[in-house]
Parts: sequence; C-alpha cells; structure tokens
Amino acid sequence: MNTGIILLSGGLDSLVSTAIAIKTTDIKLALTFNYGQKAFRKEEEAAKKIAEFYNIENKVIELDWLKKITKTSLVSEKEIPQIGIQDLSDRKKTEQSCSDVWIPNRNSLFINIAACFADSYHYDYIIIGANKEEAATFPDNSREFIKNTNLALQKSTLKTVEVIAPLIEMTKEEILQRGIDEKAPLELIFSCYNDTEKHCGECESCSRLKRTLLKLEQNELIKKLF
Repeated sequence: MNTGIILLSGGLDSLVSTAIAIKTTDIKLALTFNYGQKAFRKEEEAAKKIAEFYNIENKVIELDWLKKITKTSLVSEKEIPQIGIQDLSDRKKTEQSCSDVWIPNRNSLFINIAACFADSYHYDYIIIGANKEEAATFPDNSREFIKNTNLALQKSTLKTVEVIAPLIEMTKEEILQRGIDEKAPLELIFSCYNDTEKHCGECESCSRLKRTLLKLEQNELIKKLF
C-alpha cells in the first residue's frame, strides 16, 4: 500500500479527504499548521480528534513568521468579514472575502513542508482537501495548481512525492455527501475562521458549510456545529 501525509486543518474538506484516502493509502502523518490564525485553538482540537479517530499521528507545525508578514483578517486584529449564504453566489463579494482572508502562498508552503517529511521518510503522497467550489475564488485549490505543484515536486524531491486531492472535482454538497457515505465523524470538524466555541455562522467558511448542511437536511449536525 502507498504511504502518505494528510494536511489536516480539522475542517470538512480535510476530514473527508482523510476518510477517502485512508481506504487506499497508509496515512503515516497528519500535519496541522499554526500560522497565527484566529481559529487555531479550535482547529488543533478538531484535527487532534480526527487524527485519533483514524489512528494517525498528528504533528503541529509552528509558522510564527508567517503571521508577522500577513496583514489579512484571518490573523490580524481586523474583523473577519461576514458573508451570508445569500452572498455566496455574488462573485464580487466572494472575491473580496478571499482577499480579506488570504494567507500569502499558504497552500504551496504547506505542501512544500509536507514534501520535506515525505521525501525524508519516503512517503508517496501528500493529501490535500482542495476542491472545485473553493477553487472558484481561491486559485490554490484548483486542478491547475495541483498539476503545476506536482511538476515542481518532480524536481524538488528525490522520492518524487505526489500531491493528491480527492475532492478536486467536488462541490461542498458532494463533499458532505461523500463524508456521510464514508461514515466520517462529521461532528468533530471545525471549519470556522473565528475563535468561537461553535461555528460563528457568519464568515464565508461557515456560510458554505451551513448552506451545504441545509441542502442535505442535516439538521442534527447543524445543531451540534452551530
């Protein structure tokens, strides 16, 4: 069986990616990154519980310097923008929200750190929760990004590590349904941008999650998460 590393934020996408990949990949390590994001406390808690559920070692990577060069609301004192479910179809508003929470070169950085581990320990894959829905506004979630990253990794790793994105052609609704089908512990996730005990229900990430839960009539899960 091939071996791999999962980038585990504790959110819906990384959970479902884990649930899918673990069926065909021996996931040796889950990496969770602390770059000063407001939600880190809850993300770490969720990631730890998910890793324990799947019996995967979880390691936190500290990136203090990234917070120092990042000015957006995800890490600064600025308030994270509120974007309601009704705003998710407004391209201008979602693009502004993306700009407001953008972390410089984040996914590339995470992947390259994971590639150091994979190259050193001879793991085959880096698993990431990139998906079709978020690729519309976050370019580092796109198929093109994954393809080009893999081209670079062919030259930067002796092991020839490959990034795989099980959700790359999925919308949030399809991701949630797959999580249900895989019997993933969806009640453990934390997908919010804010440091709140439950999901705030007002940031873009929360609105995408809540819209999806409503569409699939997951009322009990809504009560647990919001």
